[in-house]
Amino acid sequence: MTHEVVRSGSSVSAAEDLVRILPRIMRHVFSVDGDALAELPLSQIRVCNALLDGPRTMSSLSREFNVTLSAMTQTADRLERSGYVRRVAEDGDRRVRCLQLTEHGESMMRQNDELRMRRAEELLLRLNPELRSGVISAFKLLAREAVKMWNENSHSASARQMRWDETYLGGREVTPK
Repeated sequence: MTHEVVRSGSSVSAAEDLVRILPRIMRHVFSVDGDALAELPLSQIRVCNALLDGPRTMSSLSREFNVTLSAMTQTADRLERSGYVRRVAEDGDRRVRCLQLTEHGESMMRQNDELRMRRAEELLLRLNPELRSGVISAFKLLAREAVKMWNENSHSASARQMRWDETYLGGREVTPK
């Protein structure tokens, strides 16, 4: 099912604001400047972040990130040379190789998560509790609708996206107050 998009002056203006605001927030809260992962390209950081959930096959990672298996193999090779990941046999089938974070890789990703959490907390503490709650509710609603829109426009939903949806949104509708 697709939704017809009716563009009005106010929705275009709001969309323009959102497109300008979100990257600025992301840059300030989630940047890797000055942290341990600053040396890695964003694509490699994303793969490592996906591996925090546990080992993954190369084919599942390539589907999730919408890249060829060859491109994912090159990313994995670079991460392996840097000591962030290792290839391991999949449980039950030694022929299938999975990518897994090394102890070093997991430590670096956890440090990065802690830094991002501190930055987000610092930002949110600048808002009064009521406004903070409203912002979080609005982001949850935007995230849910983004996942729905993505699923409607895609023939195969990413398992990671659905897990995120279930984990952070509790698998329930989030409505603004």
